[in-house]
Amino acid sequence: MSKNVLILSASPRKGGNSDLLCDQFMRGAAEAGNKAEKIFVRDKKIAYCTGCGTCFGTKKCSIKDDMTNVLDKMVAADVIVMAIPVYFYTMNGQLKTLIDRTCARYTDISDKDFYFIVAAADPDIQAMERTLEGFRGFTSCLEGPTEKGIIYGTGAWNIGEIKGSKAMEQAYEMGKAV
Repeated sequence: MSKNVLILSASPRKGGNSDLLCDQFMRGAAEAGNKAEKIFVRDKKIAYCTGCGTCFGTKKCSIKDDMTNVLDKMVAADVIVMAIPVYFYTMNGQLKTLIDRTCARYTDISDKDFYFIVAAADPDIQAMERTLEGFRGFTSCLEGPTEKGIIYGTGAWNIGEIKGSKAMEQAYEMGKAV
């Protein structure tokens, strides 16, 4: 059965290492017959959550920006891929801002499969644990999330250095196996 795959690429660089891994995942998912869409977070206007509390009773955010559409797509997806470059051994601000803005409807993001993609200059996979804990902190607030896989694009600093790596093949294969 075909699945709806949403890829959230939080790289500030188009064609950056984490973004290239997203493309590989998307290619594999599409070739396997799934509907796959990548949202390049950098291209969206997503403001910071102000903590106003309006959404608590309404499930609607008081901020009018691109997050409403992104959140609709997250709710509709069967599979969500969250991809980031690792900054100082943690999640970058672009994705953290997006996660914070799911507050209005995070209870609607239920029963999803999650894949995490991390790209970092450091070749040590263990050094990525703090970053993964950030992802898991988010998914632990959701109903019925399933962590399906992690792609470690480590040892890549400059744009494009990830090309030809095992992570590129892994991203393609995980996408294909969705």
